[in-house]
Amino acid sequence: MMVFELACACGALFEGWFADRADFERQADGGLLACPTCGSRQVRKVLSPVRSVRTADRQGAGARVAAGAAPEAAARHLLKNLQEYVLDNFEDVGTRLCEESLKVRYGLSAPRNIRGVATEAEEEMLAGEGIELLKLPMPAKPEEDA
Repeated sequence: MMVFELACACGALFEGWFADRADFERQADGGLLACPTCGSRQVRKVLSPVRSVRTADRQGAGARVAAGAAPEAAARHLLKNLQEYVLDNFEDVGTRLCEESLKVRYGLSAPRNIRGVATEAEEEMLAGEGIELLKLPMPAKPEEDA
């Protein structure tokens, strides 16, 4: 079973339990997910704050952290997993992060997970609008072959 953190357009946050990722996508695409607060079908998956992985699960997933590993190695492992999750599940809006965040905030664009870059002035303006940003170091994009 997989647990996903879900959010509704009304602002409600709740959990959904699914057999696997494909089960979530099937239910989402089929309009089978509904907000328990308002009944809306405008439900999306959001970044979950915590993920627990048993040692036995790590061995088959290619995400190995030795038992008793140094805290730095464990932190690097967690950061890598978080980076991969963000790359796979957030739309890269690049330098339009401020603009897109405001569109989502004020209902001019559909709620969705986005990532990008913002200037310090844009970050301050978004904070003034009640929009919180999470800064996360991301791996550099690979160089394109010329």
